[in-house]
Amino acid sequence: MVQNQILVVPIMRFRSICILVPVLILAACKSTRSVDTPQVSPPKPATAMMPADPETTATADDDAPLPINPKVRVGRLANGLTYYIRQNEKPADRAELRLVVDAGSVLEDDDQRGLAHFVEHMAFNGTKKFPKQELIDYLELTGTRFGPDLNAYTSLDETVYMLSVRTDSLAQLATGLEILREWATEIVFEPDEVEKERGVVIEEWRLGRGAQARIF
Repeated sequence: MVQNQILVVPIMRFRSICILVPVLILAACKSTRSVDTPQVSPPKPATAMMPADPETTATADDDAPLPINPKVRVGRLANGLTYYIRQNEKPADRAELRLVVDAGSVLEDDDQRGLAHFVEHMAFNGTKKFPKQELIDYLELTGTRFGPDLNAYTSLDETVYMLSVRTDSLAQLATGLEILREWATEIVFEPDEVEKERGVVIEEWRLGRGAQARIF
């Protein structure tokens, strides 16, 4: 089952790292022998320091989920969508909206290669409420720029849609959230738009060819 998530303001996740530093305490002992006849004990052979075995040093807490920042408000809607909200002061009067779909190219069969990326592209070519170019036209009228304020990407395990909207207009904020819902459930695949986008995706694939892509 694919789960969707809405992130309001991007949230950075960190993996906690604990470093244990061994401390060697040397105790100075006062010699009771005569100063005239000092006795020197032979040095003890040094013992090699072996790296710790992660399987033997693991604790029960290693598999526990990382705690969420208390400044982040988390909830789940009745339809299963999880949302994360955090207040931001900079930039002022702006909200960074994210729709995170827990599905990417790793779920594709051999005869479906590239489908997740193609679906991402089609999200900007029309939805049920914003057919064809109307979505882009509306966002550009509100000052949204394609690229810095409006974008998306597909990876192996997720597809993320990004939208920045103004918060000094409640209507624009509400429409921004509605656009996320349209991307999640109401993408339209009209034949002429599919053919139009086919060339765009193939060109992206062609430009990405190279040594690094072949190694990947």
